[in-house]
Amino acid sequence: MNSALARSIADLSNQWRNRFLPWGKSSKSGHLRRGVHGEKLACRFLKRKGYKILFRNFRGRSGGEIDVVCRDNDTLVFIEVKTRTREDFGRPFAAVDRDKRKRISRGALAWLRMLDNPDILFRFDVVEVIVADNAKPRFELIENAFPLSKPYLY
Repeated sequence: MNSALARSIADLSNQWRNRFLPWGKSSKSGHLRRGVHGEKLACRFLKRKGYKILFRNFRGRSGGEIDVVCRDNDTLVFIEVKTRTREDFGRPFAAVDRDKRKRISRGALAWLRMLDNPDILFRFDVVEVIVADNAKPRFELIENAFPLSKPYLY
């Protein structure tokens, strides 16, 4: 077999394996495990509030990303989940900076394009999850946390 062809097949195989196989628990760092745990807790919290979870961890082709896509009555809601163990350095919402809002906006527009650009209400919410040691998790839902980032229009 041609060595270039073999390398190409091996590279493609690794890309597919990395994309579709979940990481082993031991290979994830602490903050990534905490984030996954926070997203699970946030989804339970949202369900109790009457939200319908549609999708988790959406990644658009244009680089956009959304933690949770859900529906609140007739409104499509794109949710960013921020999980912290404490608030010593400010609220988790403070981590949703301009670049993060742009990334979330790109993901939302990709989601709306998948739906063929419907005439629908949508908004961006943030769920703060505080998971302190030996304490019950605390949740804060910030509805309409930010508008669609400029220069994006819908």
